Amino acid sequence: MEITAQDIARALLNAGAVALRPEQPFRFASGILSPVYCDNRLLLGRVEQRRLVARALASAVRQASQPVDLVAGTATAGIAWAAWIAEQLELPMAYVRSGAKAHGKGNQIEGGVKAGQRAALIEDTISTGGSSLEAAAALRNAGVYIASCWCIFSYQMAEALAGFEAAGIQLRPLTTLESLLGVAVDEGWLSHEGREIVEEWAVNPRGWRAGS
Repeated sequence: MEITAQDIARALLNAGAVALRPEQPFRFASGILSPVYCDNRLLLGRVEQRRLVARALASAVRQASQPVDLVAGTATAGIAWAAWIAEQLELPMAYVRSGAKAHGKGNQIEGGVKAGQRAALIEDTISTGGSSLEAAAALRNAGVYIASCWCIFSYQMAEALAGFEAAGIQLRPLTTLESLLGVAVDEGWLSHEGREIVEEWAVNPRGWRAGS
């Protein structure tokens, strides 16, 4: 049975991985205030939802039009997901740090990669997309071809979409803010008024202020 964007959104809500607080916004590491926050690390401790998401990611990578021979996760959020996907697809796996180690071999990419490999880049959540694009750049510098980045959830920020387009990388989320809001309203997680606030934020995340 096909796993839909709504199925994934529902899994995130049931796992508590998504918090919706229109009146008490969160602050991202980028400084952006947001009425919605997705913390997919919480999925690691929820076996049912974790299995569903890992299966959906592996299926999406398997069915992609461009075959891959390497699964690469971003450190640290994408490492576990990349490992589960690589195991299901019986492919090599690597992960990419935000920068080279200051000791040992000074590696930024761990797991061993070869020039000419075609990798699926795996991230858990995409907001501005900066860290994922940096990981993609590191892989490309190592001679690895990156066509797509798969993630569990995307906030659909215009900033991220533009960044991936400029890099020539397709962003492939299992579910998006739009799908999540639909499920959240339909199933009582969020009011229609709350949805309007989140949608207003989505138009201009960096300029949005609570109660404005």
